[in-house]
Amino acid sequence: MRKYFKFVTMFKQQKYFMKTILSIVLSAACLIAEAQIKAPSASPAGVVSTVVGLTDVKIEYSRPRVRGRKIFGEGSAYLQSYGSLWRAGANNGSKITFSDDVTVEGTKVVAGQYLIYAWPGANEWTISLYKDLELGGDYEHYDKTKEAANFKVKPTKLSEKVETLTYEIGDISDDSKTAKVQLAWENTSVKFTIAVDFDSKVMESIKKNTGTNNFYTAANYYFENGKDLKQALEWATIAASANKDAYWIWLLKAKIQKSLGDKKAALESSTASKAAAEKAKNMDYVKMNDELQKSLK
Repeated sequence: MRKYFKFVTMFKQQKYFMKTILSIVLSAACLIAEAQIKAPSASPAGVVSTVVGLTDVKIEYSRPRVRGRKIFGEGSAYLQSYGSLWRAGANNGSKITFSDDVTVEGTKVVAGQYLIYAWPGANEWTISLYKDLELGGDYEHYDKTKEAANFKVKPTKLSEKVETLTYEIGDISDDSKTAKVQLAWENTSVKFTIAVDFDSKVMESIKKNTGTNNFYTAANYYFENGKDLKQALEWATIAASANKDAYWIWLLKAKIQKSLGDKKAALESSTASKAAAEKAKNMDYVKMNDELQKSLK
């Protein structure tokens, strides 16, 4: 009998203990649920990215609003007074990432992620790319030795107000070697130039892959970038011979031959291109060949 009562007592104690643990777990779960309640941010997160040449460029930032304030100007009446250091965004600042080494406004910058800082001015802004990602708005500890780049750019006045801070990556050049990063807020815009170098990557890829089926790509790259045209013609000839109906390859071959001064061969290749384009009912290439043939006369 004693053993029975002892067992019942132990059972009740264990049951009470389990209830206590369950109560603690439920309370913790409620606290976690309360902590996860979300509301719109005063400075919502923004991301913009693109590929320049073969380099991935990405900007992550928080986007403050004007909300009736004066943003850039002289004196304490403005949110960002001229000459004062600004994190070029809100919260922990704005970060820019490069997948490859680049040149920013003439300064070599290695691949990686950097904070963007700025000193606004009426006629000139100073912008820096900063290596220490933990600095954020801790301006007192800004260290010039941690700058990856420091350069000056000219601001421009916008005709339309930009309520929310906006970054863009645009103005990509025809040769894909440069682009501009734009910061726009209120009535002010500033841009800085990024230059990339992909030639070494392409050349290495050509060396590794022209033994397969990439002769057209290699020939086109050589032609468009003013490299060895005789080598380009050799690759274009191999590519065209493998596909008689590839009017785009025959047109490239004709252009290369024209650049080499061989008008007769260029006319023959263009004629083949036009015939294949007519067969495929691609009138754009028919027109391009007509224009090329006129230039050969």
